Amino acid sequence: MSEVIADERTKESEGPGHAPVLTGCPWHDVNEMLQSVGLRPTRQRMALGWLLFGKGGRHLTAEMLYEEATHAKVPVSLATVYNTLNQLTEAGLLRQVSVDGTKTYFDTNTSAHHHFYMEGNHELVDIPDPNLVLQKMPEVPEGYEISRIDMVVRLRKRR
Repeated sequence: MSEVIADERTKESEGPGHAPVLTGCPWHDVNEMLQSVGLRPTRQRMALGWLLFGKGGRHLTAEMLYEEATHAKVPVSLATVYNTLNQLTEAGLLRQVSVDGTKTYFDTNTSAHHHFYMEGNHELVDIPDPNLVLQKMPEVPEGYEISRIDMVVRLRKRR
């Protein structure tokens, strides 16, 4: 999985302002990613970034990351986790995906793709079909443009 991320980062790094190519050392990679988007690599950002990006493609809520940080003995508050996730999202290193308007996931894969949401276990997974497209784009109000489309296909176990 890390090879896939490295390949995606290589493609993204070709233009200015994009994340650098991953080297395989999560600590170094997180430092480089933070600096490449103008964020200071504080201890808390580094630790949270390592938890986020050091394990391949992931979909996490702030609460899930906070729990991981607590288990890893990273001294952060839930507010710091939220702030860091929002900063990383604004910087383009994460993609925010909302489900039900009450649950927000942060996706380490920032490429254009869609998701399955498993209702029973509240899990978000990438839809593997790159050819899945919206057949007709909606008309947008004057002065606006579509920035991205998030399709979430909700799944539940058959009864």
